[in-house]
Amino acid sequence: MSSGEATLTTDALVDEALALGNGLGRPLRYVQINSFYNGSTGTIMRSLHKSLAACGVDSYIFWGRRHETISGHEQCFATRCGYLLHGAMARLDDRAGFHSKYDTARLLRLLDEIDPDVVHLHNVHGYYINIEMLFGWLASHRCQVRWTLHDCWAFTGHCPHFQYVGCNKWTKGCSRCPQRHGYPSSYLLDSSRRNWEDKRRVFTSVPAGRMTLITPSHWLEGLVRQSFLKKYPIEVRHNTVDRSIFKPTPSDFRERYDIGDRFMILGVSSPWTERKGLGDFVQLSEKLEIENYAIVLVGLSKGQLKSLPKDMIGLKHTDSAQELAGIYSTADVFFNPTVEDNYPTVNLEAEACGTPVITYDTGGCAETVGAVRSSTVLCAGADVATHIEAMREQCIVRL
Repeated sequence: MSSGEATLTTDALVDEALALGNGLGRPLRYVQINSFYNGSTGTIMRSLHKSLAACGVDSYIFWGRRHETISGHEQCFATRCGYLLHGAMARLDDRAGFHSKYDTARLLRLLDEIDPDVVHLHNVHGYYINIEMLFGWLASHRCQVRWTLHDCWAFTGHCPHFQYVGCNKWTKGCSRCPQRHGYPSSYLLDSSRRNWEDKRRVFTSVPAGRMTLITPSHWLEGLVRQSFLKKYPIEVRHNTVDRSIFKPTPSDFRERYDIGDRFMILGVSSPWTERKGLGDFVQLSEKLEIENYAIVLVGLSKGQLKSLPKDMIGLKHTDSAQELAGIYSTADVFFNPTVEDNYPTVNLEAEACGTPVITYDTGGCAETVGAVRSSTVLCAGADVATHIEAMREQCIVRL
């Protein structure tokens, strides 16, 4: 990138990269690292990569799992054997993030070759990287570090979320983890105290002047300011969705699934767990009259599809954003009963398609709604059925 004033874009991270590149006399070298190429965090990584490359930045993305290498600038650096072994060992010793030495050494050799000006981290959990080796390299290198925290794993001794169990041990030092059997699962040892201490040492080894933390929500920002990462600058950057895809989209979904003029309630998740509110949908189906309502869930597993109540419509996960936009647009309301989430993009996607959202006031959920006037934030456990019945009545009156 040549010297001179940077061209402003709508993406603050791209603007920042352009500003950092001013005066270098060459393109800025920008590297992103994430667990997955796909999924919500992978989509965020790829979107920034595309924008940076379009502005002349020498952009690279590296990931650990679920997609093969595409090019020299888009690489999967971890091996299947590596992440499977990492996951197996973590199930025994509860040391997720401290294995994968061979694969991490390969990544560090690539970083040495690139000599990046900026390294932007996303999820560093997922059984694919050794955080001690990675942060040792970052602490000794000249690069600026940007770290987008998509959950709380960075400052706990084990879990990515703790609201469901009401745990606050992470503020002083984890021990006797109540979620040891939850992701990242450990069936033998509880190393939460050691993990917390090692993460504090490792993650605070980068000088404060070279690392900035990014959170998608003010809610997560507040938690980080109570953690051992509080010495670092924190910026809140709300995630966005691709509005060229997620927009009101015609669909024959109602006809294909014989929904007719019934009031359609949509839920989308992958995977569906109790913490994502699967049970809330089952309870909702028991309270509403099937002749007036259709409950549709997208992202169910084969086992969940088999056990789903007969009066509910279940679909497996779809990789087609266009198909999903059509389903969002078809629904009368999108219900997201998650009890643990940072900044759920499904809420953004639904509203971008013109569909009102009902979500619980948990995590950063309340920060994701408001683009559609009739979207509502309720307390977890609220009488959702009554609220939906009122929404249907309003629709009938308008007609």
